[in-house]
Amino acid sequence: MGKVIAVTGKGGTGKTAVTAMLIRYLVKNSGKKYRILAIDADPDANLADALGAKAGKTIGDMREFVQQSRFTASPDTDKQALLEAKLFEILLEEEGYDLLVMGKPEGSGCYCFVNNLLRAVMDKTTANYDLIIIDTPAGLEHFSRKTIPDLDDLIVVTDESRRGLTTGERIRDTAREIELQYKNLYVIVNKVTAGSKDKVLENAKGIDLLVIGTIPYDESLAKFDLVGDPLMGLPDESPAVQEMTQIVGKLGL
Repeated sequence: MGKVIAVTGKGGTGKTAVTAMLIRYLVKNSGKKYRILAIDADPDANLADALGAKAGKTIGDMREFVQQSRFTASPDTDKQALLEAKLFEILLEEEGYDLLVMGKPEGSGCYCFVNNLLRAVMDKTTANYDLIIIDTPAGLEHFSRKTIPDLDDLIVVTDESRRGLTTGERIRDTAREIELQYKNLYVIVNKVTAGSKDKVLENAKGIDLLVIGTIPYDESLAKFDLVGDPLMGLPDESPAVQEMTQIVGKLGL
């Protein structure tokens, strides 16, 4: 299995944008050729848009197929091979990375079935990649259900406020309570305004959080978000893109 990185955080902190910019940097600026699998595990499925990819089918779409195949497939059908064949229909092969989108299950009911499918898909695919980067839903419920495999790095995205860092502290403590298996927990502070970086780092140190990046408020990024342009198109001179140099280095990539 390749290195598994999960990005989490409270809704509205920009975790999907951070995930997209991390992938963008690795594809365009790192100088290394990784085999990257990006997974949008958030049912809202915003990562594809942020990357400029068109997700025609999702893991959620597999639910009905799997359920129907229980009744329509012949007894001697290799159901595992059938599932793997279906998987290749939803795997998007983009320039520099592949993408899987969880999506939403059709019809009523909980996400349990789709969560199980996601885990099965990850078990089958992650050995083929150097890096697996997961944009997770807000909160840690999906981790407690063991949807996501053991992690190398858990990245918590927060805003610059003291309250935002407290949320990061709460996520760390919850991860310990549910015995989430990870090697490192890092914090990326997003939308940091001029003059506040030192205070942000001081606040984080006070609650024993390791900050590996402070992404400044970036007008070009704000404009891209406003009109919905893919973040893969951000210019190299963007301050947010420049900060990714430090973040990637701290991740050992």
